[in-house]
Amino acid sequence: MSTELEQYYNKFCEDKRLTRRHGNVEYVTSMKYIHKYLEELPSNAKILDVGAGTGRYSVALADEGYDVTAVELVKYNLGILKQKGSSVKAYQGTALNLKRFQDNMFDLTLVFGPMYHLYTMEDKQKALQEAVRVTKRGGIILVAYCMNEYSILTYGFKENHMKEILAEGKVNEAFRVMPSKKDLYDYVRLEDIAEVNKAADVERIQIISADGPANYMRQILNAMDEETYELFIQYHLSTCERPELLGASAHTLDILRKK
Repeated sequence: MSTELEQYYNKFCEDKRLTRRHGNVEYVTSMKYIHKYLEELPSNAKILDVGAGTGRYSVALADEGYDVTAVELVKYNLGILKQKGSSVKAYQGTALNLKRFQDNMFDLTLVFGPMYHLYTMEDKQKALQEAVRVTKRGGIILVAYCMNEYSILTYGFKENHMKEILAEGKVNEAFRVMPSKKDLYDYVRLEDIAEVNKAADVERIQIISADGPANYMRQILNAMDEETYELFIQYHLSTCERPELLGASAHTLDILRKK
């Protein structure tokens, strides 16, 4: 998996994705909720960013003065993160094994990338358990997922692959994505997220739509004038907690507390 993932991220720029207008919606929303829960934590909160990518979140939070540690599997991404010259303590590692960290070390833990690429329920649960283990009691864990319906609607129907992927068994009769290791990405439904949480000693505070309809509207967002785009951001932030938007967004953010 790591080799295929490295090859993928050597070509794909995660940094640029989150600065494009549709990706910026996800970034602004995630940062809003990170800051919301940081307000509940000590002012010297220690943050762990698991699957940190090129450091879009970890570097920004370090620049705000937080003590940030980042773990990233892909060397290419880690190299970009380190070149940014921030105070982030960055290590290569996997979400499945955070053994370099002791129990109860961090006040807030981000798991924004790993669940996209861990395609078995067992691995997802293990990643969450590790994130919870290194988080202090009462601490916050934010976990991002890619959603099933977004994949079905875009790749399946919008891009006209539906008949092909049904025939190949990549989607089952219930229109659930059935990934294999070489597909790199996994897509979930809300009940899958609930099952991941069962394996960890956590309580859900809330679950939000990180980007709402933004990924469906890429061209529309790009054509908007700045004022209209800002109104779209306002609209999204005012509706991202609405349950009817959760399952069909591209990314969902689950916000948990360690008991």
